[in-house]
Amino acid sequence: MQIITYEVDGDIKSTVQKPIYNESGEQIYFVQRIYDNGLKKLLDGYFDHRYFLKYEVHNNNGQALFEVKKIFRRGKVWFEGKDLLSDEKYIINYENWRIGVPELFISSKDFKMKIDKEMEDWSNFIVNETVVARWVAVYNEEKDQFNMTFELSDEAPIQNVAFYIAIAQATLFIGV
Repeated sequence: MQIITYEVDGDIKSTVQKPIYNESGEQIYFVQRIYDNGLKKLLDGYFDHRYFLKYEVHNNNGQALFEVKKIFRRGKVWFEGKDLLSDEKYIINYENWRIGVPELFISSKDFKMKIDKEMEDWSNFIVNETVVARWVAVYNEEKDQFNMTFELSDEAPIQNVAFYIAIAQATLFIGV
């Protein structure tokens, strides 16, 4: 099992790069909220900094590995994830919202993963009723930052840490 930690500012509009560390304390990636241009950043302030949402995870050389952005079309909202090395796309959206409690899923042409979203406990990434990864954010009021911990099981169908971190930042930390 891999254990990953990082911290992000309590201010959701922050675009500061934040380092991501492995269990040995070595920096392996960094995560950053991205705006494609200044106009989007300005307009996002009018929408509580939740409309033009895009996160990227980069390696230590600055190469973008995975991105997640929020999409609005015809009254629907979903997230689109993209592995920038393989060009594989993922759709992250809520299902069953009309018939009860909505469930968050990550889907591609090859698989489907459920996210059990928890606000003050571990959020679980589930495949075939098995937890394959989990993520938690703990708020540190003194520092006005969140301490994030992510655990990735060896049984997870996707072993790309950048995949999970980008999705967790967009969907679990910021949300719809």
